[in-house]
Formats: sequence, structure tokens, C-alpha cells
Amino acid sequence: MTTTTDRTGLPEDAALAAPDAESLAALLVGQERPPRPSALSASLTFGWRAMLKIKHVPEQLFDVTAFPIMMVLMYTYLFGGALAGSTEEYIQFLLPGILVMSVVMITMYTGVAVNTDITKGVFDRFRTLPVWRPAAMVGYLLGDVLRYVLASAVMLTVGMMIGYRPDGGPVGVLAGVALLVVFSFAFSWIWTMFGLMLRTEKSVMGVSMMVIFPLTFLSNVFVDPSTMPGWLQAFVNNSPVTHLASAVRELMAGEWPATEIAWSLGWSALFVVVFGSVTMRLYNRK
Repeated sequence: MTTTTDRTGLPEDAALAAPDAESLAALLVGQERPPRPSALSASLTFGWRAMLKIKHVPEQLFDVTAFPIMMVLMYTYLFGGALAGSTEEYIQFLLPGILVMSVVMITMYTGVAVNTDITKGVFDRFRTLPVWRPAAMVGYLLGDVLRYVLASAVMLTVGMMIGYRPDGGPVGVLAGVALLVVFSFAFSWIWTMFGLMLRTEKSVMGVSMMVIFPLTFLSNVFVDPSTMPGWLQAFVNNSPVTHLASAVRELMAGEWPATEIAWSLGWSALFVVVFGSVTMRLYNRK
């Protein structure tokens, strides 16, 4: 029995069984493409990526655990007696403010993470993916929400241990933390812009410090603005951090400061509209 072969040297039966390039291409074209992920799904996927980075480098959590504990203990016991007469009285005023200050300060690390990925060339791969364009940037911010919540939980736990008692109960505390997380998410768009604009992560950190320190220290986080000079009160009373600290402080005290909440949400919307738009323009042109 003889077996005939084709011009490729393969048996005829094998040649017939193996599809040629044209048949394979037609087969692939005929297949349905997988559905494009929704904006929410893509953003959550990038957010999960940000959390996985924390899992593999747990030292990143130092700034949301040890740093807040140091801040609470240091300011309470260094300044409590001098400013309020006792640490027990001062912690009632200080803790919501220092909570706002600490969480707002750690938002700067979003910009550092963005800049690091740009340096490594990761963003070049992101831009080739068939997903909603802002998903990568939103994912960074969603991943950092975990850091904000963790920092809040650590500081509230330490505060309760040294005498802080929120009159608003669990509802007031949760409302205050929720407002803080919303504001921090919006505020982080400033740092994503800097992460795209500046060339190194050190420059991102330096510029971030120059912005954050005046905003957080020139506020009502530590003391009542009524003790300040008039020209300084004009700035402090209109600072977004002051509005946020006042709102969080009163929510945790069991009150409903509608004006301060409105100011905080208004500032949040402004940050997203202005800095979010600039960030996406830079991202598309980078």
C-alpha cells in the first residue's frame, strides 16, 4: 500500500487535516470577540492591581499605621496641656482634625505611584488596552481608598484608647470617615496630575509637600482660628481642609453641619472637574 504526499512532503491525509493560513484566519475572524469591559469593571481591575502592589510590598502600609499613631500621641501629649488644659479635653478637639490631616497627607503617594509606573514604562502598555481611558487613573485612586480607611481605623482606635469619645456614635463616625474618604479621593487627582507632569518621584514628593503642609497646618486642625491674626483667619476660614475638619469634627460629635458638608463636597467636585480633566489630557498626550 502506498501513501501519496503533497508538495510539502506531508501525507495527503495530514495535509487535508491541517488548515492552511487562509482557513485559520477565516476561522478566527468568524469568532465573536469578547465583550469590552465596562468602565466600572476596568476601574475595579486597576484598583485591584493597586491593592496587590500593597500585598507584595507591605512596607507601604507604614505611612497609614505607624505614622498616624505617632501623630496622635505626639500632638496630644505635647500640646494638650498647653492648649486645652488637659489631654482629655484636647483629644476631643484634636482627633477628628489630626485624622483629616493624616489622611489628606497620605494622598500624595498616589502621584508617586503614577510617576513610578510611567518611569517603568507600564503606562505604555495600559494605553494599548481596549478599556475606558481613565480606568487606569481611577484604579490608582480606588486602590488608595483602602489606605484611607485603614489609616482612619488605626487613628480612631488609638484615640479611643487614650480617651476620645465621639458623641455621634458609630453613625457619626462612619459619616465623618465617609466624607473624608470622598474628599481624599477627589484631592488625589491633584497628585495624579503632578505624577504625570514631573519627571521623577522625588520631584513629585517635593512639590506635594509644598502644597500639603500649608493647607493642613494653616487650618483649624490643631486650634480654633479665632486665636489667629485677622489676615490669617481670612485664609484659614476659607481653606478646604478647614471646611473638611469642621465637618468631620461635628459629624463625630453628633451634629449635622450642612454648610461645612456642602463646602467639602463642593471642593471635592471642583478638584475632580479641574484636576481630573488636566490629568486625563496629560495622560492622553504623555
